[in-house]
Amino acid sequence: MNPHDADNAMAADYVMGLLDGEEQAAAERRIATDQSFAQAVSAWRERLADLDLTAEETPPGAALWQRIADATKIAPIDALPSARTALRGATLWHDIRFWRGLGIGGTLAALLFAVIMVGALTTSRHLRNDLIALAQSKPVYVAVLVNDATKEAGAIVNAFSNGRVELIPLRPIEVPAGRTLQVWTLWDRAVGPKSIGLTGQSRTLQLNLESLPETVQNQLFEITLEPEGGSPIGRPTGPILFKGNAARAL
Repeated sequence: MNPHDADNAMAADYVMGLLDGEEQAAAERRIATDQSFAQAVSAWRERLADLDLTAEETPPGAALWQRIADATKIAPIDALPSARTALRGATLWHDIRFWRGLGIGGTLAALLFAVIMVGALTTSRHLRNDLIALAQSKPVYVAVLVNDATKEAGAIVNAFSNGRVELIPLRPIEVPAGRTLQVWTLWDRAVGPKSIGLTGQSRTLQLNLESLPETVQNQLFEITLEPEGGSPIGRPTGPILFKGNAARAL
């Protein structure tokens, strides 16, 4: 697991309450000091908000402790009136077998409860993995790239939560001999556009944004027609075929 995926999993665990002790404290420290991790936590809170709102409160059932008692062979207290009466006397108070049995029963109940909790935690972590897989299968941001002159959409850019970004042509884009399509992104005008993809044909393309900040709202993407091999100056030189800004995916 790469560092980005590990941080994403930790952020998901924190939001779902699967961290405790030092892990939880470490996550809270990172939220206060690590902007990228804090954004990941915020993104998971937003993703799970709708799910949280649709979930009904489910208080523990009245039969829970009865099941634990049955599994440990200890009757509920209400079923032991004689035991309550005997507790007021001296005989049961000094009966080592009673306390030893009660102690063993309590230990078994605690162990069973621990097994239940471990099982629930394991299930929750499986749920977290499923949620991460679901989140990563849907784009977080989408940019529809449009031709300024014709107003026709030529391609879309999908940005996913795990950092993957792809360009999908919506129509064939003609590439003359000796020319190439170059994809650019602009998130900071002070830095300028950065090349994130190069192709000699109209096809689905995995874009390279690994060395750049995470995709954000209104980030510009565009496709230009450049000399074969790409722009010689590291900036767009040819005509802009399609461009569009990233928007939050629905």
